[in-house]
Amino acid sequence: MVRGVHSKKEVEAALAYAERSGWRVQGGGKGHAWGKIYCPYNDAECRCGEFCISSVWSTPKNPGNHAKHLRRIVDNCTTRRQ
Repeated sequence: MVRGVHSKKEVEAALAYAERSGWRVQGGGKGHAWGKIYCPYNDAECRCGEFCISSVWSTPKNPGNHAKHLRRIVDNCTTRRQ
């Protein structure tokens, strides 16, 4: 399924980075969320699921900071680091 493109280029680049790292990006969120990113591992030892799903905001106050936050979530996945 083809996902939509995020309107902020920094966030879109972070979403592409997450996809290259194996994360699933799903558009169509509720409220202020543009969508969500889902960890490919989602196992019991992956921080109790706290970081296995993260919301992607549609209109972040600072797109650059939100993009850094999304990349940090992907990079700090405990299962991926092993």
